[in-house]
Amino acid sequence: MKKKILCTMMSISMMASLLAGCGSEPAAPDNGKDAADEGTSADDNTPDDADAPDDTASGGEDASGNPYEAYAGTTISVAAIETAYGSQMWQEVADAFTAETGVEVELTTDKNLEDVIGPSMQGGEYPDVIHLATGREAGLTEQFIKDNMILEITDVLSMTVPGETAKVSDKISEGFTDTSLTNPYGDGKTFLAPMFYSPCGLFYNAGLLEEKGWEVPSTWDEMWALGDKAKEEDIYLFTYPTAGYFDTFFYALMYSVGGPEFFDKATRYEEGIWETPEAKTCFDIIAKLASYTNPVTPAQANDQDFTQNQQLVLDNKAIFMPNGTWIVGEMADAPREDNFKWGMTALPAVKSGGDSYSYTWFEQAWIPSGAENQDAAKLFVSYLYSDKACEIFAKSSAVQPVANIADKLEGDNVMFYSIYENGVKPAMGNFAAFDAIPGVEVRSVFLDPVNSLVSGDMTEDDWIKSVISASDQMRENLK
Repeated sequence: MKKKILCTMMSISMMASLLAGCGSEPAAPDNGKDAADEGTSADDNTPDDADAPDDTASGGEDASGNPYEAYAGTTISVAAIETAYGSQMWQEVADAFTAETGVEVELTTDKNLEDVIGPSMQGGEYPDVIHLATGREAGLTEQFIKDNMILEITDVLSMTVPGETAKVSDKISEGFTDTSLTNPYGDGKTFLAPMFYSPCGLFYNAGLLEEKGWEVPSTWDEMWALGDKAKEEDIYLFTYPTAGYFDTFFYALMYSVGGPEFFDKATRYEEGIWETPEAKTCFDIIAKLASYTNPVTPAQANDQDFTQNQQLVLDNKAIFMPNGTWIVGEMADAPREDNFKWGMTALPAVKSGGDSYSYTWFEQAWIPSGAENQDAAKLFVSYLYSDKACEIFAKSSAVQPVANIADKLEGDNVMFYSIYENGVKPAMGNFAAFDAIPGVEVRSVFLDPVNSLVSGDMTEDDWIKSVISASDQMRENLK
């Protein structure tokens, strides 16, 4: 899934041509300007048969008594990444949306979605709605954010959910539309809709720890002590699917080391932030963890072989790995030790009595600014938070960030989604968007070097120097 999903890396040339093709299309608001200022309002970009008065777009009835009469004859295209949740749920939601509103949906799902929709977007034809999270190797969503090519959807929050009386803002759980993952320009305006969420942390075989009489570490000192015990039995302390999984790990670590204030400064690339004691603690922990990592990890840390690293945990060849709740479905058919049962813990506190954090990762859905049917696309996005859609998604263990939805969960998900009820604090947000810098990406600067730390091809000091240099460039190019 996410980068955590099976995907193939789009070539640099493909991305370059994609962006070149996108350049002629209407752009989303620049630096948070109103869409109307840039000539990209819904009215400007929506065909006449899809134009709808404000009350209709938000679920109100028109003169005919049909709240969706203005969308008659409209067909929207929806492109969604196929993940461990499968693709059937998307077809069921699309069918339910059509039954409710009369708007037809042409659905595209694929594990390599970037490769499927890329060629048509090069030609200027965009899906009306795209479900594709940030953090993937291809970086398509990030490119659209950087180039201001995503439609603002703040108004969707005030729309009435089709078939219901509640507004979208009433359905979405608190905090999910107040993060840089949905408001990437820091202007209070929403451009990406929060989708399936997952508490992220360290997943492990609880059966192994019970068998050995080992406690789950509550501090990093306890973690190192456990690593030494495990090493005596030829078990490594740690592995990871790909270096990209260190995003949620690194975010939670920054919170636990320096709290929200340090996190906010670090993710905005404040001058000197990576030379502070808090930053050094983060670097030290990751570098030390690299020395406790199963050495086969880097060779398998790619989108083709990442499940082999996850298998190390199921085979008791590594204890902990960073992951999200989707791991259960992703590895459902994989062989495992007889004593295996899933466990999950937040990142250990830096010191005894300190705060422990679990990052809340969620996917995003968005509307390209070049989409043809923008009003109908917004209607579809609003429907994703309906009780009916949430019920369909939940059958595939895809949990929408909707209030009280955890009460409807079963099995391992009860444990996973109750992690914040045991004193663990949630971490949310990510690195701020910046204008494109050749050769400089968040993943390549902050995450990918972990592979080199494990293999010994890079020192901690070299990593810190590269982070400081890249961060200076990122700060100068903040959107």
